[in-house]
Amino acid sequence: MRITLILRCKYTCLWLAFLLCSTATSAIAESVESTLTLKKALASTLARNPQLYQYRFTIEALNAQEQTSALRPALALELEVENFVGSGAHKGFDAAETTLALSSVIELGGKRQARMSYSNARINQAEWGQKAATLDTLGKLTEVFIEGLATQANLQLAEESLALSQSILQTVKTRSERGAAPEAEVMSAQAALIRAEIRVASLQAKLERQKVLLARFWGETTPRFHSLTGSLFDFGSSSSFDQLYARALTSPALQVLASEARIRDAEITMARASGRSDLSWRAGIKRFEETGDSAFTAGISVPLFSGKRNKGDVKAALANRNAVDYAQQDLRLALHARLFEAWSLRKQSIAAATLTQNTAIPALEKALKLTREGFESGRYRYLDLIAAQEELLASKQALIDAATTALISQALIEKLTAEPLESKSALSIDTTLESSQR
Repeated sequence: MRITLILRCKYTCLWLAFLLCSTATSAIAESVESTLTLKKALASTLARNPQLYQYRFTIEALNAQEQTSALRPALALELEVENFVGSGAHKGFDAAETTLALSSVIELGGKRQARMSYSNARINQAEWGQKAATLDTLGKLTEVFIEGLATQANLQLAEESLALSQSILQTVKTRSERGAAPEAEVMSAQAALIRAEIRVASLQAKLERQKVLLARFWGETTPRFHSLTGSLFDFGSSSSFDQLYARALTSPALQVLASEARIRDAEITMARASGRSDLSWRAGIKRFEETGDSAFTAGISVPLFSGKRNKGDVKAALANRNAVDYAQQDLRLALHARLFEAWSLRKQSIAAATLTQNTAIPALEKALKLTREGFESGRYRYLDLIAAQEELLASKQALIDAATTALISQALIEKLTAEPLESKSALSIDTTLESSQR
């Protein structure tokens, strides 16, 4: 008896669920409201995940700050009155001198452009950060979904084990009633049945916990679905590691650090621009009440030795920029290691799953059938039958584990590369991520 599992290799943190929907008939998906597909889970998460919504407000705040950065120095209106309410000739306002003037600052060194570049770099970093966070969130969702499908497959296997235990118990009881089997074998078969029942109950509870974890991704505490829908063992094609690593070098995680480098560059420009002294100017009209005459006034102010006071800021900005370069190198090395581990593990798991499914399980199913027939005819012992059953169940469990590992590894690969392994069968990253930002 070949186990039928529901899981499919086309899962990815962002795109594989959409492939899942394209391979399943939409009519079935719409008619069964109690089931959850990965596509539906991803769409709900993109629409309602609280963590992803936070980035929208962050970007709104940065856009508002950019508007402030683009402003030129403000104009100030000054009114100054001198020589009034004094003594002697200056008593009252007869000898007062009133000045009405405008004043402002002339920024030198490209300070306004530096501020705008800094604001733009921060917005760019926030946008890439949103994409990286979206990939990370959907990657975690995909992993939980795959584990939930694996639990359903394990539950199905446990129910199969329970059915076998019930059948074996009935066979042992029949043989014991004929005096062909000792009472101890009946007791052992009953204990095996209890263990199978406990296993089923444990997996049912585990599946309920996983459904709650899934609902959390779109802000709900009570799942509105009863089961997960998917399929298994269509692993698809695989790219070479060099191709995958080339894709990973343009992923959002590295783009965040690239944006960080642009921010540091802008900080260096701002620090150097601050070393150029701004000119403060003032111009107005002065009226002399004593004579009734008026005159223009003008002034300019230049700070002295401001360049020397700014050297420390420039050195600090340069140091921060150099630190980003080393952080990028470290991230590339870590990315290479994680990607190779996932690529190698996926390849190994696919090979193990294929060999187990096509060779080991059919042989063990035949062995169990022959052992069962021999046990019923008295040619095999009870222990031989239990050993054959456990070996078959262990191989089916290994098959589930290998498939799960392959799918989770593939989801990690696609999260790190920000692209599906099969580009023709999935949506592009830009299309999907833009839907999360609207």
